[in-house]
Amino acid sequence: MPDTLALPAGDLACDLAVAEIRSTIVDVPTRRRHKLSSLSVTAQSYVVVELRLANGAEGIGEAATLGGPRWSEESVESIKAAIDHYLAPALIGQRADRFEAAGTRMDAAAKRNTAAKAAIETALYDAVGRSLGVPASLLLGGVVRDRIPVLWTLASGDPGQEIEEAEGKLAARLHRTFKVKVGAQDPAADLARLRRLAGALGDRAALIVDANQAWDETTASRCLPAMAELGIRLVEQPLPAWNVAGMARLRARSDVPLMADECVFSAHDMLAVAQAAAADVVSLKLVKHGGLLNTRKVAAVAEAAGIGLYGGCLLESSIGAAAHLQVFATLRELGWGCEHFGPQILTDDLVAEPLRFEDFHLLLPAGPGIGVTLDRDRLRRYARG
Repeated sequence: MPDTLALPAGDLACDLAVAEIRSTIVDVPTRRRHKLSSLSVTAQSYVVVELRLANGAEGIGEAATLGGPRWSEESVESIKAAIDHYLAPALIGQRADRFEAAGTRMDAAAKRNTAAKAAIETALYDAVGRSLGVPASLLLGGVVRDRIPVLWTLASGDPGQEIEEAEGKLAARLHRTFKVKVGAQDPAADLARLRRLAGALGDRAALIVDANQAWDETTASRCLPAMAELGIRLVEQPLPAWNVAGMARLRARSDVPLMADECVFSAHDMLAVAQAAAADVVSLKLVKHGGLLNTRKVAAVAEAAGIGLYGGCLLESSIGAAAHLQVFATLRELGWGCEHFGPQILTDDLVAEPLRFEDFHLLLPAGPGIGVTLDRDRLRRYARG
């Protein structure tokens, strides 16, 4: 990987001006049903952004959602509308390498819409990186690591199927930490399922749990001690996002570390969670934080508060996963690894060369920009008509 910028010849201001931004909604089937506490999906939907500079360089980005505007307020339809009608017009003709200025312009054009902004900012970094012949990670400060431990999510709700799935991942040396989605069933059924999983996998694998805001404080207080006895390493967002005070009360009496996800979108949210002592770990996602720069800002607040970092996902394809890796590779500490298994759960990917999984790790792609190249034939195949 180059460690210096090779500036292109010519007028940099003109060469790096944003000339065009296009967005496309795609729907890619998943290999099995992915079931959360409040929804389930059998196909994953994305908005793919293609951005062209005046010098001809092109960058790509991706915004993912889960089951429409149910995980957050954004859907692929609203993301595309925000990009086409508000965010793209704010950036046409502007310099792509002025990333903070681009963020300011997008914030002035539309409030929140963090997934839409993240997709565009990813495409900016990709296009500028390709223009300069350097990876996006260099533009963010340079890499600390080139591979990240990666976990797999068990989310079918069928413990027999999940044990078989986990055994296959262990045998292939793909994953040895598994996140179990709970909350769609009653707590007793979820605990019985976890006991089966823990008993079958034993000390060969680690388990964490994600309730996706499904419990109230009383239910969580009953479940957490049982999970501690099962050796569950981490419990993600057990309470609704608004109940930060409840998370703090749970954390004060829990033997299992708690992770904040849906309650942390902005750096301000992260500060509030830290001040309340409401989490041990935070899940980082570009679609929550509004891009690569803001993800680093959220991580900085967490680090200052002694809160651990975890690389979260929304079942991104290799495009979105590669963008996350460019950020994660630059963080000094990423003690909880990442969960960017999305390319593996899809029946097909959207890039020419998918990301590499090796020996329980996900490898940072080499090459300029975010390191992956859009396969336009596949984009056309899965584009929504």
